[in-house]
Order: sequence, then structure tokens, then C-alpha cells
Amino acid sequence: MDSTQSEWNPVHLADEVRNQITYNADGLVPAIAQEVETGEVLMMAWMNAESLDRTLAEGRMVYWSRSRQELWRKGDTSGDHQSVREAYYDCDGDTLLFKVVQHGGGACHTGERTCFYRSLGEAG
Repeated sequence: MDSTQSEWNPVHLADEVRNQITYNADGLVPAIAQEVETGEVLMMAWMNAESLDRTLAEGRMVYWSRSRQELWRKGDTSGDHQSVREAYYDCDGDTLLFKVVQHGGGACHTGERTCFYRSLGEAG
């Protein structure tokens, strides 16, 4: 499938995998979005169980907005949505990684391609 296509097959989250995901005290887990073609890290946001289920069912990234206390379907306002291609969880089950196709201008609310466009400084 061509990376410009937005179609994606839903994923069934097996109970044994669901039980390995560890949410924090607020019922949230960090989710990293990474460009599938380049490996570029686009953003980190939060998910609750419902946003994870919707993401896997729809094939489009759905996050939890801590500031608005509501589901946030990436791109509903900006048009810059993310189509899921692959989904992973880490060894501790406390962080999710989604390899996505970024559609539109960028992943960051500032209009930048990635949220990680600022450097802390040079190592040395």
C-alpha cells in the first residue's frame, strides 16, 4: 500500500495485550507518533482506554486532551491527521508507539512538522 493512502485495517486488541498496558493514576498512557517512512518522531500525546480503542478501530490517531478533558481526534480542526500503519507497546507496557502517515502541514499545534523542532543545546 502506498504511504499516501489513508486506508488502514482496524486492529483487534487482544485481552492479553490490553492487560499489559499500564495507565497512570489519571488513566492515561503516553503515545508517541512516529512517521512510518522516515522514522521522524512527530509528537507525544496522551491516550486513555477509549482513545486507544477508537484509534485502533478507526485507523486514525485519537488522543485524550488533558486540558479540555475530552477525546481529541487529530486533525479534526487543522486537517493535519495521522493514519496509523503500525502500533506497538514498550517492554513495561507504559508507553505506546504508533507509526503513522502524517497528512497535511504538520503534527505540531504550532504548525511545525514535528513537535520536537527545538534543541536543548549541543552536547559536548
